[in-house]
Amino acid sequence: MYDFLPYFEEEDEMEQPMIEENITPPASPTPRLDETSSSERTPRLRSIEELYVGKFTATVVCWLLGNGVLFCWNSMLTIQDYYVSLFPNYHPSRVLSLVYQPFAFGTLAILTYYEAKINTRKRNLLGYALFFFGVLAVLILDLATSGKGGVGTYIGICIVSGVFGIADAHAQGGMVGDLSYMHPELLQSFLAGEAASGALTSTLRLITKAAFENSQDGLRKGAILFFSISTFFVLLCVVLYGFVYPKLPIVKYYRSKAASEGSKTVSSDLAAAGIRSETEESRQFERKENKELLRENIDYALNLFVIYGLTLSIFPGFLSEDTGKHSLGTWYALVLITMYNVWDLIGRYIPLIKILNLESRKLITTASISRFLFIPAFYFTAKYGTQGWMIMLTSFLGLSNGYLTVCVLTSAPKGYKGPEQNALGNILVLFILGGIFAGVTLDWLWLIGKGW
Repeated sequence: MYDFLPYFEEEDEMEQPMIEENITPPASPTPRLDETSSSERTPRLRSIEELYVGKFTATVVCWLLGNGVLFCWNSMLTIQDYYVSLFPNYHPSRVLSLVYQPFAFGTLAILTYYEAKINTRKRNLLGYALFFFGVLAVLILDLATSGKGGVGTYIGICIVSGVFGIADAHAQGGMVGDLSYMHPELLQSFLAGEAASGALTSTLRLITKAAFENSQDGLRKGAILFFSISTFFVLLCVVLYGFVYPKLPIVKYYRSKAASEGSKTVSSDLAAAGIRSETEESRQFERKENKELLRENIDYALNLFVIYGLTLSIFPGFLSEDTGKHSLGTWYALVLITMYNVWDLIGRYIPLIKILNLESRKLITTASISRFLFIPAFYFTAKYGTQGWMIMLTSFLGLSNGYLTVCVLTSAPKGYKGPEQNALGNILVLFILGGIFAGVTLDWLWLIGKGW
């Protein structure tokens, strides 16, 4: 699936890796991964084996970090069966999403504006740390209240949802921006990890729900176990980003290259990897402003807005509350959410097959707009269709969401310098969150005629 040898893009005109065993060293020391000179600050990779192992390890780490970005939020979405029973009159699946998004969008708007001056390492570490403390707070809140509902508990959960939004803006925007100037497969792996978090949390929730289904207070016990596992996993992501990710050879390579092109956001990450960066101030390092980047990529940005606006107007609120009662009972909404997440994950791997990777801007726009057909399809399926048709339709919703997301985010940064790719990544994630915010707001329209 992965092609490990074309490690560097041809247009970058970088030096090829040294694979000969007996090479006479030059008169001056050759830069190592942990040493740089003013004339050459891009580290040299030594062998084909290092290419293979280094890139494979980086792909796995990026996948895990992508998981960590949305694991907490997907945990909160997947636990909706518990929250609906705990707060039956408060529409938790809709309200929690509506609380989450303003914090995520507002915070990312500020971070995107000041992106060129922000320390990427501190930003991402803060994001993952907030995820950890947020999911830990949900667990403590449930234990402290003995699983009792009430307005106070509900407000506490809403506050945590807002914290998750702030964390999302820091970590997701920072990571997508960071990976946008690296190898496209690393960004694809990170995005696949985001989708995998939904599939994993859904599967995990199915297991915990089944394990305690016949026990007293089983729904709550399953939820507690579920959040305990989530807490441990997010802590793992904090450790991975803090101590493993910055020291990966391929990450050090691309960050050094970005620094040589004028990026000021990677110096702290390079220092953590043992590399000293000296950004030169010259005209050749002048980057395009955010306005110009947005103008050149407005179609990509609007496509992401439309993709996520449409998706979140259906998922998870409509699927959780408006699909009627069927033979699956309380399992029905959970099965729908699981199918969405699984097919979203599958969709994010399809672009790895080159012939299926959609790069035409016109075709991406056409595919994004055509997804509006899902709205009448879901309406009539919920009203007249069986649960089998709804499961199939939900699967297509997830498949198209994941596929188009990867196609856009891996195509847009091509042709730009490192600092510009970082900025563009942040801008595109801002439009994703804007679309999500619009979607969770429009989701309330499904309640028209049904009362509060």
